[in-house]
Amino acid sequence: MALVTALRRLAHVRLREYSWRTAAVTSSAGAWLTGQRSFTTGTQSLRSDNKVTVHFINRDGEKVTAKGSPGDSLLDIVINEDLDFDGFGACEGTLACSTCHLIFDEDVYKTLGPVTDEEMDMLDLAYGLTDTSRLGCQICLTKSLEGLVARVPESVADIRQSKDGSS
Repeated sequence: MALVTALRRLAHVRLREYSWRTAAVTSSAGAWLTGQRSFTTGTQSLRSDNKVTVHFINRDGEKVTAKGSPGDSLLDIVINEDLDFDGFGACEGTLACSTCHLIFDEDVYKTLGPVTDEEMDMLDLAYGLTDTSRLGCQICLTKSLEGLVARVPESVADIRQSKDGSS
């Protein structure tokens, strides 16, 4: 399982690097072909300034702070920042399990947007379901979510596993 998690993280990092490189090459080539001048503006520093801070309360009650880019899901942050929440995000965000179940304060929950029928179906299978539960793979960051606090439930229920614990 540790190997699978490590490979999944590597794949996410490589895909992000590829998309940024492709965008940079396309931008440079487009400027060259049209005769436009291109100036470097420090894209890396702009990307880091554009981060959104999220606080997770893990199963031990410890507060873990991480940052993500607008558009990243809460599951992306857990994976990209290598946060150690055992069993979290087992289906890698395909909406096929409830292992990225998170609990929010009511005022925050109301700002997260609508819940789809598919997400509701998965939430019905989540351990420790509350009225303010959501799946982390379905919550995408915006600047308005700066300082968001999400609580990780005490346990996860992975519907993909059989009763004897095997996959």
